[in-house]
Amino acid sequence: MFTLRLPATFLIAIIYCSSLSVLAQTGSQHEPVRYIGGNSIDPDRHEGRLRYAIGVESRQTLRVNRSHPELADGHGWTYNHASNLAYWEGKFYQQYLSNPVDEHIAPGQTLMITSEDGRRWSAPKLLFPPYPAPEGTKIPEGYDGYMMHQRMGFYTSKNGKLLTLAFYGHTEDPFEEGGIGRVVREVRKDGSLGPIYFIRYSSHTDWDESNTAFPFYQSSPDSGFIEACEELLANTLITLQWRDEDNGLDGFYNGERKGSAFSFFTRKDGKTVGLWKRSMTALSDEGGENFTTAVKVPTLTMAGGKVWGQQTRDGRFAMVYNPIDIDEYRYPLIVISSDDGIIFDDMVLVQGEVPPRRFYGRWKDFGPCYVRGIVPGNGVPAGEDMWLTYSMNKEDMWVSRVPSPIRHTFHGPVDDDFDQLKEFGAVPDWNIYAPLWAPVNLVNDPVGSGLSLELKDEDPYDYARAIRVFKESKEVNVEWTVMVAPENAGLLEMDVVDQYGNRPIRIKISPENQLTYMAGHIEKNMREIKAGAWQTFRLEIDAQPFGSYNLYRNGQLVAEKIPLTEAVKSVERISFRTGPYRNLPNRKTPNENPVPPLPGADEKEALGLFYIDNVKVSN
Repeated sequence: MFTLRLPATFLIAIIYCSSLSVLAQTGSQHEPVRYIGGNSIDPDRHEGRLRYAIGVESRQTLRVNRSHPELADGHGWTYNHASNLAYWEGKFYQQYLSNPVDEHIAPGQTLMITSEDGRRWSAPKLLFPPYPAPEGTKIPEGYDGYMMHQRMGFYTSKNGKLLTLAFYGHTEDPFEEGGIGRVVREVRKDGSLGPIYFIRYSSHTDWDESNTAFPFYQSSPDSGFIEACEELLANTLITLQWRDEDNGLDGFYNGERKGSAFSFFTRKDGKTVGLWKRSMTALSDEGGENFTTAVKVPTLTMAGGKVWGQQTRDGRFAMVYNPIDIDEYRYPLIVISSDDGIIFDDMVLVQGEVPPRRFYGRWKDFGPCYVRGIVPGNGVPAGEDMWLTYSMNKEDMWVSRVPSPIRHTFHGPVDDDFDQLKEFGAVPDWNIYAPLWAPVNLVNDPVGSGLSLELKDEDPYDYARAIRVFKESKEVNVEWTVMVAPENAGLLEMDVVDQYGNRPIRIKISPENQLTYMAGHIEKNMREIKAGAWQTFRLEIDAQPFGSYNLYRNGQLVAEKIPLTEAVKSVERISFRTGPYRNLPNRKTPNENPVPPLPGADEKEALGLFYIDNVKVSN
């Protein structure tokens, strides 16, 4: 018998190569995606010390108001969450659920807001009211009332109908045995709503058309509506979003449940990536009909917040989430991007603001929560943008428009006079943060011709903010004009900032129109600024070690060799903000300790009103 004897070194080489083949799993079912970027967030800063995704426009669509419900949703409820977004027949549709105070505490309802441009939004309309239990219905033991919980808001059918959906369950556990069922109604083009039907009852209970508040969809006299519902029920990939509430004891789903809050995208190689909370992912070669066993991706840091993935309009891929591993502090909101849907890089900011939570409520986590985009099939807005929606502090509702390609660095000079743009339109390459009571918009120059950027602020606990990223520079000239409105009674802070959020140059206009600047750690006064007239500021910045800047006002030198307030290697953006810098709440701020509403949270404060124009940056 012939025996093959191999050298020990050769055997070691075979074992080593075999181990490499096992470890080389990126892109496979063992590691469907990977983040390879070396940067991560600083948890002590709202912005995480990250660079901005250039040109993101973030706008508040609902500001809750307990004292004056007519200024908000008409109900005065202060827990709002789980936003979903669609674009249909030239209009945006945002759906969210709402409770009076707390998460998972009855009563609960679902509302919808609409917009034609993504900037100006309607008042909320009630979609699904608190569950009107049939007379004689007994609440099962262990529950107390009815609530809503859903991971999916919209579906656009092939016959052109827009369906909106929600899930009724019991407080305070609507899942499985606590569920009643999923409801559906049609949203018509004229804004009217069709009747409410159940589209599916919980498979864990005995609820059916004989003992629930709404009829089954098959009883509808509209054959087109029935057709749309059955098309949805047959769509395995889309209905996988429903599995959190009902695990499908009747065999409605394939395989085992993979995780919570499902989203998905299809990679360049045609494989569908399933994404769930807490970094869980899986792959499908069958368009979502079946998925591989879910695995936790170690390079994705996530907790109980949702993750969103999609192909962007430039053919690349994006994943959006909160890169933290604790549930109560869900900030910042970031995006990572990829060429192939497998290898992701460049963690940058989508939303780095965390305003104060005005109303306490159970499980109202700090920051931008539960991000969602437009699910494939639910519309494609004009332009090259990714549209996102989320709640802030599980209180107010927001949307963000993220331009593609996603960029975080800028090259070349800046010369922005806004005059070629559209009134109340997009502001290219500017990052906009605009609460409803502190809007940022392009408007007609109040004393001249052309357009200027208006920052308006009546919010006692938030501010308007506009940021212009420019080429990272050690030596740079920055120039802009600013006007204080005659009726202004607010603050404007103008900072030059480095890539990490450090603010080496700080200039301020007080509510009394007093102009000051920081020289190192000392605040220095300039003459009072004249309201109703444009003022030009120019900075000659040298950010070398022990850096300094020269400050000009209306062409006159104010001071030279002014020491920087913070040492930096370079600078790369200018920020205009109608409120003081903030970094509270932070990771030490108690989240679940009951506290009264913030004083005056429902009342507007004195108007702050400023205009920015002619922003120029050059070497």
